[in-house]
Formats: sequence, structure tokens, C-alpha cells
Amino acid sequence: MKIDIKWHEVEIGAIVKEPGSASEYKTGDWRSEVPVRDNEKCIKCGICYIFCPEGCIYRTEDGYFDANLYYCKGCGICAYECPRGVIRMIEEKKE
Repeated sequence: MKIDIKWHEVEIGAIVKEPGSASEYKTGDWRSEVPVRDNEKCIKCGICYIFCPEGCIYRTEDGYFDANLYYCKGCGICAYECPRGVIRMIEEKKE
């Protein structure tokens, strides 16, 4: 079923989706770099979590933050925003 609605007619806060949801789409397939964290330098501040535009960074059980590579697009914003240079982007090796 196709719904014909213009963008300006959508109510504020409405969720618009087709069958399924965005969480079912693997969006990390087109990246060329992945974030790598150095736990020796990390102070667990969460800045990477705050600035990730995809919301794919999560807190691990030991309090560090890691990226869910299923969704990470490799944009590097987490590495850029990290105040201690803990995260660096490296070329992803496709197997």
C-alpha cells in the first residue's frame, strides 16, 4: 500500500516507514574505513557516542564505547570529535 503524502503534511514527531524498519537494513556495507579505539588513552567520556550521526556507538560492559559495524558508515566523526585522539580510522579489509 502506497501512501501519497507530501513532506510538509507529516505531523511533527511522526514516524514514517514502509514495511519493515530501518534497523533491518545493514547500512555499514558501503564504508571504506572503520573506527579503532585505543583503550589505554580512553577516559570513557562518551563524546564519540554523542556525536555519532548514525547512533551506532554503544557503551560496552566495561564502560568503553564501541561502534556497531553493522550500521557504522565510517564517516570518522567519532574520531574527529574525540578530545584525546583515542579513535582512529583505518582502512577496512573486506574478506
